[in-house]
Amino acid sequence: MPGSSDERFVTVSLDKRGVSCTARLLDDRAPVTCEAVWNALPLGGDVYHAKYARNEIYALIEPFAPQEPPLENATVTPIPGDLCYFTFTDTQLSTASYGYGSGAAHRGRATVVDLALFYERNNLLINGDVGWVPGIVWGSVVDGLERMADACQDLWRAGALGETLSFRRA
Repeated sequence: MPGSSDERFVTVSLDKRGVSCTARLLDDRAPVTCEAVWNALPLGGDVYHAKYARNEIYALIEPFAPQEPPLENATVTPIPGDLCYFTFTDTQLSTASYGYGSGAAHRGRATVVDLALFYERNNLLINGDVGWVPGIVWGSVVDGLERMADACQDLWRAGALGETLSFRRA
């Protein structure tokens, strides 16, 4: 991959499907978030496909940063290949319309971190319950987005049960 030797990369994988892509960390635009994610890798969990944001897959994981990153390099219109970081409270994700069962792993956590991959165009981060939901763009896919997008479409149509989304150092 082209670039300077100080660039950092992560592998984003749908483990059961055996599909992955490579993303470059945006250290110049989201340094606090990138450092927090990098220091906590590997990360991952059950994958979900977005209902409201459109072309997004994500995992809800336990907080890992010493303190939650500031809203740096924020967006409400992520583009294909964006890796985004969101922070929610348990109550923000407890509405039944979100599709999380009472046994969801994030239940009971005061803070929930959402690590997401946007794989196609026309995303808008607005939620009917709370309004705009800005995310931190901390990475950009540089290789493998097309095969990952195909797997994400399969996830949407065939279902996400038993699938995990993983983030590892490349």
